[in-house]
Amino acid sequence: MKWQGRRQSDNVEDRRGKSSGSKVIAGGGLIAIVFFLVKMFIPESAPIVDTIQSQVNQSQTTEQVEERPLTAEEIELGEFAATVLADTEDNWQKIFTENGLGTYKKPTMVLFTDAVETACGGASSASGPFYCPADQKVYMDLTFFEELRTRFGAQGGDFAIAYVIAHEVGHHVQTLLGTSAKVRQAQQGRSKAEANRLSVCLELQADFYAGLWAHYNQKYLEVGDIEEALDAAHAVGDDAIQSKMQGHVVPDSFTHGTSAQRMKWFKRGYETGDMQLHDTFAEEL
Repeated sequence: MKWQGRRQSDNVEDRRGKSSGSKVIAGGGLIAIVFFLVKMFIPESAPIVDTIQSQVNQSQTTEQVEERPLTAEEIELGEFAATVLADTEDNWQKIFTENGLGTYKKPTMVLFTDAVETACGGASSASGPFYCPADQKVYMDLTFFEELRTRFGAQGGDFAIAYVIAHEVGHHVQTLLGTSAKVRQAQQGRSKAEANRLSVCLELQADFYAGLWAHYNQKYLEVGDIEEALDAAHAVGDDAIQSKMQGHVVPDSFTHGTSAQRMKWFKRGYETGDMQLHDTFAEEL
């Protein structure tokens, strides 16, 4: 992908090279419990409550943050990710405008190492890249892509990274359009297998959106880019991962779709460039 010297998004939080350890002052938990009991069971306890609340405030978690300088390779990878995010911003605004969807609200991308705290809870790099709808942020541990290559057999390349970023931004689009909320509501009261099938359709739609972004980004593509994306989509198919990790597949447990499905929907988005063909639910359920 042609990316050097191009616009980079300002909506990037780079937390790489930072590690933190939390330390709670002794007695903080006990003081909080006492505060709760006093407020519940002692009438007209405002003066006591004020005193205890002051102690609770002084007993909050303290955090020690250690930082290390990023390597030249890490800096370049961060710049590449910021350029891809900028492309998603430009192209999705164009897609929203062309399809009468209003103004595209840009997400933030957080680059982290090892672990991260989000509005959706804590997560480690083992989770892989993900999107949190609660804070509308894409979270990326860029070391994931080396694991994708060495552990899951993807051929790698910069466009494999671009595909994954575009897929996670696709989940942001689903949040903006209300699709994610509808799916979560539809999953309530259903069996695990039925809920998983809805999850698969949601993920395949994000793959379609990644392909749609690539279609709009063609002037920056190079020979082999789409093949890298398709190879990455194949590597992260549920059947491919389960076969590699446990030696057999359990279709009812699929949550992201098979390798064939993921490649199919990425290709459809890329080849057609038509937002109106995004309904994975009608075809896959």
